[in-house]
Amino acid sequence: MADVKHAFAVCAYGKSPYLPECLASLAAQTYGDSEVFIATSTPSDWLYDIAKSFALPVYVNTGASGIGQDWNFAYRHAHARYVTIAHQDDTYEPTYAEAAVAALDATPDALIYFSDYGELRAGERVDDNRLLRVKRTLLRPLRCAPRAAAARWRKRAALRFGSAICCPAVTFNVERCPMPPFVVGMKSNLDWATWESLSRLSGAFLYDPAVRMHHRIHEDSATSELIASHQRDAEDLAMLERFWPRPVAGLIERFYAKGTESNDL
Repeated sequence: MADVKHAFAVCAYGKSPYLPECLASLAAQTYGDSEVFIATSTPSDWLYDIAKSFALPVYVNTGASGIGQDWNFAYRHAHARYVTIAHQDDTYEPTYAEAAVAALDATPDALIYFSDYGELRAGERVDDNRLLRVKRTLLRPLRCAPRAAAARWRKRAALRFGSAICCPAVTFNVERCPMPPFVVGMKSNLDWATWESLSRLSGAFLYDPAVRMHHRIHEDSATSELIASHQRDAEDLAMLERFWPRPVAGLIERFYAKGTESNDL
């Protein structure tokens, strides 16, 4: 049995100037009983000093490293029934944890909860742009009652044109998800691959259309680096082929690639 109901596992790399802002947003949650800790594969005195200022423990991954491996490491160190993998550059609205816990408590057989999200661009919140509107459209099959949101076709319909679920906006129901949950082997689309894998399991994807967190867009992010290297294009095509015949997947990928332009500053 989990020691606490909810946990924020904060994945930290290097020396992100945005980490204190992320941690401050977790400290400001209206749900005050979340376990919060930092997980890293790049420990430093700088990181320990920040952790100390927020009275948070730090767990160091000394095993296999990589985005997926680090996320799974963080996930395994939580002692909670529900786990959110927080990214160091992002921020959470004060009601995020409260909403996640309430939704998952109300639907015990759900796989995941996730909220809508906005972006942080040059320090400014952006809650509406073309890419966000497209993703909200893709998620319409999940804007329904939890019982309907458990239908396999709805979960897969929300994923078949792209990854509309923002990874740091997701809270996992540990008792219903695999251990560890993240599918490794991809760098850009390991979250999309994970949702695709989970979509085959019994249980709902609980979509909260309220904007309860903000994902930072900046030139040093891993997503921006992968887009610049064009590695993401190949992974996008591989994912689309899980939903469509290869010729159709290739056509969709051409349009999908244009959407990555929204990651430019």
